[in-house]
Amino acid sequence: MATVELTKENFNDVVGADGMVLVDFWASWCGPCRMFAPVYDRASQQHTDIVFGKVDTEAEQELAGAFGISSIPTLMIIRDGVVLYAQPGALPEQALEQLIEQARGVNMDEVREQVAAQQS
Repeated sequence: MATVELTKENFNDVVGADGMVLVDFWASWCGPCRMFAPVYDRASQQHTDIVFGKVDTEAEQELAGAFGISSIPTLMIIRDGVVLYAQPGALPEQALEQLIEQARGVNMDEVREQVAAQQS
């Protein structure tokens, strides 16, 4: 599956849906972003059940600012509308695969209970 360009107009619709979404915050001038791009693209081809989105931080400064993105690339993993992971840095392929598997293994019922408990 090809990556989806995320903008402030479609971001909530894409990440708010059920399932897993990986979001890569990047910029064309960023060397580490360009190094991470092929790794991210290969993962998107291997995991067709996951949505892989990209946010161009230059074009979508408001969106990047809303998430406090101060270093790129930043990878975010969202599952069922809940952010499970958000860290800056280009990952090697094996580390990205491990992260995806860890995110798949998360018990979302427990996460929702924890979120509800924190909000009350």
